[in-house]
Parts: sequence; C-alpha cells; structure tokens
Amino acid sequence: MKNNRLWALAGLLGGLVGLVGLFVGSGFSGDVGDGIKDSALVVDAVAEQRWYVWLTQVVCFVAAALLVVFGAGLKRHLARQEPAGSLVPQVAAGGVGLVAVLLLVGGGMCTELYWALGEPAKWDPDTIAGLVEVYNTLPWLWGGAGIAAAAVAVGGFRNGSASTWLAVVSALAALLVVATQVFPAQYGALFPGAVWVVVAGIGFLTSGRANAPVN
Repeated sequence: MKNNRLWALAGLLGGLVGLVGLFVGSGFSGDVGDGIKDSALVVDAVAEQRWYVWLTQVVCFVAAALLVVFGAGLKRHLARQEPAGSLVPQVAAGGVGLVAVLLLVGGGMCTELYWALGEPAKWDPDTIAGLVEVYNTLPWLWGGAGIAAAAVAVGGFRNGSASTWLAVVSALAALLVVATQVFPAQYGALFPGAVWVVVAGIGFLTSGRANAPVN
C-alpha cells in the first residue's frame, strides 16, 4: 500500500464494524432470554429473524478482513520501532489474528444457522438451539485483542513504539479483557477489545510514526 496509514484506518473500521454490527445482530435472540431452555421454544422465538444471521455473517467477514490488514500493518509498524528480536510485533499481530479467526469461524456457523432457519421443520430443534448458542458466543470472543493491547502497552512503555497515551489505554483495555476471561463471560471481551482496536487505529493513524516512509 502506497499510503502506509491505511492499515491503521483498517483497524479503526474493523473495530467499528465488529462492535456495531455484532451488537445490532444480538437482537436476533433478544426474545429468547435465559429462561427459555426448551429447544422448540427457542426455534419459535428466532425463526422469523433470519436476516439478523445473514447480517452477522457479513459483519464477521468484513471485520475479519479489515483486522487482517490491521494486524499486518501493526506488526510492520512495531517491528520498525522495537529492538531487533523483540516479540512485541509478533504477539500484537497474533492477538489480532486470533480475533479474525474467531470471526471467520463465527460467520461460518451463521451460515449453518441461516439455512436451518429457512427450513426449521426439517431440522432437529436441539441442533438449531445449539447453533443459536454458538451464534451468541464465537464472534464475540475478542480476547485476542487483549493480547494485542498488552503487547502494544509493553512496547509503548519500554521502547516508545506507541505513544504514551496509547500505551496507557492499551494497558487498561488489556486488563478489562483479562477480566472477561477469568470470569465465565468471555463474550464480553468484544466491548473492550473492539473499542481498543478502534482507539489504536485512531492513535496510529494520527501518529507521526505511522506516517514514517516505507524503507
């Protein structure tokens, strides 16, 4: 890419697409509630809302594609700023990559759910109910963003590979993501994780270092 700020813009957009898109898509199972445990009742509650599933599938793919670009650019940027042999670039990119993988897997499960809801009478209600649970979990597992945020924080504090304010925000985001992982609510990582990706995208997009010429 001639304009090496595009990777940061991809992160900003990827975080927004994931956060807003998945939050909107959560309306699919809003009528189910924790009190409905009967699979047939779950199917009845969601059968007429297939479009949410299609929307989530598209959101997952678009967000994953943007995050792959962000992760690659983040690795390149950090590698230029970090000492030779530093693990920070690889860990940061790996964390973002984990989010992209979970988004693609979650989008794939949406495909199964979409077709199942098209012909619910031909599907076992228990299967559909199981797919609903996966739909409500996998794309929200942004724990990898916490790993990336921690790496950026370490690089920023130790070597100045990120601005001080971004290092502080990254450290806080990493702690929030960890909190969602140690308590059985891993899907809550979407919120601090996606917000961090957006903020990091803005930070690197506006940073003087992000505009450094390509060697």
